[in-house]
Amino acid sequence: MTSYNHPESQTLSSHAPDSPRSSQSPPPSGVQGDLELELLGLANALYNLGTTVINDSTKDRDRPGGAKPVGLGANEVVNHLMSIDNKAQDIRTMIPLQVLSDIDNARNPMQLTKERLERAATENQFMNGKIAAIDSYRKLLNEALALNFPETAEYLHPSHDGIKMEL
Repeated sequence: MTSYNHPESQTLSSHAPDSPRSSQSPPPSGVQGDLELELLGLANALYNLGTTVINDSTKDRDRPGGAKPVGLGANEVVNHLMSIDNKAQDIRTMIPLQVLSDIDNARNPMQLTKERLERAATENQFMNGKIAAIDSYRKLLNEALALNFPETAEYLHPSHDGIKMEL
């Protein structure tokens, strides 16, 4: 069994296709890397606990030594959670509540991020169109005002001294 508690023990065994698998890249160094390894250990412990619960045929009788496999697995999960909580105190990365909510609702945050970026790009194009329309209207209005009221021409076409908005 692979232990994720120590960075020096990163040997990986083959897993079942549906079990937590290792990352293709090594974890970052420092506290964030330690936290990532601990999260991998938690995922592995949760998987092992789930398979132990399904395979536990000792529900009604005690094992020698007094510990049931489910209890040991639950203790391992609790130990990983305690370690993660301790390590999380040193990390100042903020995760938006919406991302956590999306994960809790079984939605992929990457897909939602893509959708939000596409929506922002669409809204940006729409606003650029509005700005271009207003700029075009202002230019036509200024030309009409300057044509009909020549004394206002100098106020309607001020020099922009390097200020130019690009679309």
